[in-house]
Amino acid sequence: MSFVLVVNIRIKPENVDKFMQALTGNARAARKEPGCKQFDVLVDPKDKTKVMLYEVYNDEKAFEVHQQMPHFKKYLAEAVPLLASRERQVFTRVEIPR
Repeated sequence: MSFVLVVNIRIKPENVDKFMQALTGNARAARKEPGCKQFDVLVDPKDKTKVMLYEVYNDEKAFEVHQQMPHFKKYLAEAVPLLASRERQVFTRVEIPR
């Protein structure tokens, strides 16, 4: 079963462009990690300050490796101060046979 992280983000309105730039760099690099299966960035079409990340990793260990990557640490340092809020939820993806 895969490790899934959903992050609901609210960006301070004056920081949207700067945040999205930092997020894009992190997402691109994360998608290249061997343990990352999926990294999607979703934006509310009616409110660009509301963003959701949907991340799927092989397992919790792969997510732990992600958190140690230089690009992730850079993202945290640069992007988190631009936010009004950030809520993380962890799920386990159930594989359903076809």
